[in-house]
Amino acid sequence: MITTLQLFAQNNDVEMADALRSNGKIYVVVICIVVILLGLLVYLFALDKRLKKIEKENLPKN
Repeated sequence: MITTLQLFAQNNDVEMADALRSNGKIYVVVICIVVILLGLLVYLFALDKRLKKIEKENLPKN
């Protein structure tokens, strides 16, 4: 029964992707995913930069 449900879910995903492709909406989905990933990357790099600055300030001086 679980295998049947997995196959059914995979089949619906393909049909949905085909529908999005035929309407040209797949590009909107791809652009949204790319924007979200780029936003996360920018956030992580900015966070890393701030953490490095804090680490430098808090290092004991010899």
